[in-house]
Amino acid sequence: MGSHRRLAPSGFDRGACAALSVLSAATAATAAIGAVPATAAPRDGTRAEVDRLYEEAERATEAFDRADERADLLRTQVGHAQDRIARQQDRVNSLRRTIGSLAGAQYRSGGLDPSLALLLSDDPDDYLDRASVLDRITTRQADELTELRSALRELSQERADATSKLGELERSRRAVATHKRTVERKLAQARRLLNSLPLQERLAFGRASRSDRADLAGFGPAEAATGRAAFAVAAARSALGRPYVWGANGPGGFDCSGLMQWAYARAGVQLPRTSQAQRFAGQRIPLSQARPGDLVVYRSDASHVGMYVGNGQVIHAPYPGAPVRYDPVGMMPISSVTRV
Repeated sequence: MGSHRRLAPSGFDRGACAALSVLSAATAATAAIGAVPATAAPRDGTRAEVDRLYEEAERATEAFDRADERADLLRTQVGHAQDRIARQQDRVNSLRRTIGSLAGAQYRSGGLDPSLALLLSDDPDDYLDRASVLDRITTRQADELTELRSALRELSQERADATSKLGELERSRRAVATHKRTVERKLAQARRLLNSLPLQERLAFGRASRSDRADLAGFGPAEAATGRAAFAVAAARSALGRPYVWGANGPGGFDCSGLMQWAYARAGVQLPRTSQAQRFAGQRIPLSQARPGDLVVYRSDASHVGMYVGNGQVIHAPYPGAPVRYDPVGMMPISSVTRV
């Protein structure tokens, strides 16, 4: 599924990991699939319902990733805005001190009405000398006041922008929490449904899942990946067997788009966080031209993504309870293929 940002699970990710611990029984059962007779298969309706719940959880995870990425960006922007405000406040304070000093100098040098000062002056030449200094101070003071007014306007705008960003950040945080609850609810529903099955059918769920679905024909032998794609493919292969953890982008666990982002980061390429954004991260190509390292995006809403590795296979993070693994490229409806 699908800041450019951290490559380790956030606080929300760690909470998600804890929430997914309730699926440990299903995970252990999946690991034992090889011992189940080939004739065992879950009820078709149950399998379809669990798949539907996982699909809805993937969509909610994409929304979570997107909101979390936005929150990270806003936190950075708010931090920069606060730094700018602090610098601008220092500038304003410095200008105020300067203007205060000039005002005191003006008063001490005879800041009186010129006609009255002339009448009171014992020495017209001395008055003219002081008036000349006063003119120079007044001109400088006017410049300082103009700069101060400008600095105050900039400071006010910076504060307004920061306030707006803080409001948006709070809305994004609420969205993250909402999507987190949605994911957890969908996964809990899937867990309850799996646990309602007899043991043999629970153990057979993995056998009847995406791995055994029809592949697409027309792919020749795997060609070797090249350039940065080769590094990304190697990274994806190194992640085989690591757990699916929704909202995570490595290195200990991954959701589908998190795996793609992490693998390409190992190749020095920063992908967007979500699969919806990753499909636009390069050149769109036909599936028939897919090469190792290309991103294969699934479903009309682009809510799942895997990496093509040749021989009609992808590596991807499938769903909770299933580790990063190989699957047929045609395991789900394909919406696009992107060459990064």
